Amino acid sequence: MMQPPLIDPFARAISYLRISVTDRCDFRCAYCMTEHMTFLPKADLLTLEELDRLCSAFITMGVEKLRITGGEPLVRKGILTFFEAMARHLQSGALKELTLTTNGSQLRKYARDLAAVGVKRINVSVDTLDDAKFAEITRWGRLSQVLDGIAAAKEAGLQVKINAVALKGFNESELFRLTEWCARDGHDLTFIEVMPMGDMGEAQRLDQYWPLKELRAELATRFTLVDLPDRTGGPARYVRLAETGQRIGFITPLTHNFCESCNRVRLTCTGELYMCLGQEDVADLRAPLRASADDTALHQAIRAAIARKPKGHDFDYSRQAVKGQMTRHMSHTGG
Repeated sequence: MMQPPLIDPFARAISYLRISVTDRCDFRCAYCMTEHMTFLPKADLLTLEELDRLCSAFITMGVEKLRITGGEPLVRKGILTFFEAMARHLQSGALKELTLTTNGSQLRKYARDLAAVGVKRINVSVDTLDDAKFAEITRWGRLSQVLDGIAAAKEAGLQVKINAVALKGFNESELFRLTEWCARDGHDLTFIEVMPMGDMGEAQRLDQYWPLKELRAELATRFTLVDLPDRTGGPARYVRLAETGQRIGFITPLTHNFCESCNRVRLTCTGELYMCLGQEDVADLRAPLRASADDTALHQAIRAAIARKPKGHDFDYSRQAVKGQMTRHMSHTGG
């Protein structure tokens, strides 16, 4: 039964839930986690059935877009059964889109099954097309495996969007190579400013930070950028390159705060609800979930959490210092 919609204190309707199904990953990307991570005990994670119940509760309250994240979501055992369970909401029409963000390592195994349950598009993280640099930034990853996974996704009919974190001194020289690769293979491409998530060291964060206004200016030296009104339910702002026709997105939490239209919240694999990626306030949904088979208390807890959603985050790299830094790693909250 559908419930009244979720509206936050700033009159924003919450229609987009990003849910991390695991904090584990088969890569160790340098901007996301440390190389020797201490992951949560598996017993602390919500079961797939509990994740189903939580997501279903949000869907009854107006969430229309569900993005599955991690860690790497496809390394969770039995994850396809969760996608199959969510497919019923696509079939009913209550859920408009079911998608995921992945590092691409498991796509050869899962792409056809994902397409079969109703996933139509995915985001794949690729920060460099250089084998050695890819191994360096991911620590454990292999570029050939990811590119093969992307090929498998295309074969299955999935639309692929490439996400690239802009890293100063690392992939600046690959701006045009990444852009031209995506144009050739028909991928949308989104660049993301590195965010101050996790205890990585202030100097390292400042060294990594490449403002997208500088990236965009460099892109404009070779292409004509046409601003687009497109919104996909996320924080990206888009342009079209007149010469190639492709769409390029920019996610700029540092140089341009995108909070005014925020319609999303993030749920972790332990049932913590973060109302803002850049704030520490968190609501425990696991307790009401497990306290009763009835969803009344769960619905109340969700609404109470949304009533605390802040106007925006405080990320800032100005004055050569990292402000608004979050102590939790990105893999904990969900990418």
